[in-house]
Amino acid sequence: MDLAKTISIVDPAKLQLLAHQLSPNAKVRANEPLAKKTTLRIGGPADAYIEPATEADLAAVIRFCAEQKWPWRMIGRGSNLLIRDGGIRGVVLSLAQPRFCEIQVSGERLICGAGVKLKQVAMEAKRHGIGGLEFLEGIPGSLGGAMRMNAGAMGGSTFDLIETIRTMDLTGQIVEFPAANIPVVYRSCPLFKTHIALGAVFKGQSAPRESIEAKLNEASRKRWSSQPAAPSAGCIFKNPSTIPAGRLIDELGLKGMRVGGAVVSDVHGNFIVNDGHATARQVLDLIAAIQEKIRAARGIEMETEVEIVGEDK
Repeated sequence: MDLAKTISIVDPAKLQLLAHQLSPNAKVRANEPLAKKTTLRIGGPADAYIEPATEADLAAVIRFCAEQKWPWRMIGRGSNLLIRDGGIRGVVLSLAQPRFCEIQVSGERLICGAGVKLKQVAMEAKRHGIGGLEFLEGIPGSLGGAMRMNAGAMGGSTFDLIETIRTMDLTGQIVEFPAANIPVVYRSCPLFKTHIALGAVFKGQSAPRESIEAKLNEASRKRWSSQPAAPSAGCIFKNPSTIPAGRLIDELGLKGMRVGGAVVSDVHGNFIVNDGHATARQVLDLIAAIQEKIRAARGIEMETEVEIVGEDK
């Protein structure tokens, strides 16, 4: 084992100093386990884990990390994330505090914080008779993570109904953008390489509650009938241009393929599930094995959709 990879780069005394600069409700913890903060239930610890309670807290953390030359990264609900077994060096930030999880409704618009679960957005829209957002019910995770990867389900994508977004740049300044001015591509929004998502305004349209309810039920039925219930990180691969990844994996007979506790789901070929004992190394080895088999059989280079971060153990 390379011991250099397992030594924290965050000075505990300086981390404590940072904690004293934040508001009382902010959470600051050292050597925080991250596996339970992901839907795959895999991953090592973070050197430091911080949940800012306010936007001012978030700005203070970003500036302090810059001063200390500590790397940092955001995580949402961990639904599209594979954290390596050695964990993450530096600071992990999560906008899980109440300030970032608010939803306000104004006419046909929903003003949502980045920490809000997408399912909550869909449910709140239903409660107020706002249609068009039903597909969000089928996307796990938070709004911030969904914007970062322009997540989609049931033929819809996150940015389809976003009117404006609120962000923080890497100096801690708050910047708002009309969504129409933001370039987005399949499963990516490059803006969030230099900005942190703070929230967004969704614009729907008035619709009968019964119609919204029916669409939500259909989205839920499709999700639970086509996706595994076991812990996963959602779709592992981006779809090639010629064929959906799940269908390709199915055609090649790769469902059920296993490396240790990591298994290709027999429900949906583009899902790798954790049977309860999987490690990140096993998932990565299984991904590599699938890529090699597809390359050999069809000449297609499979690109991962799941975000892979951290250090090997």
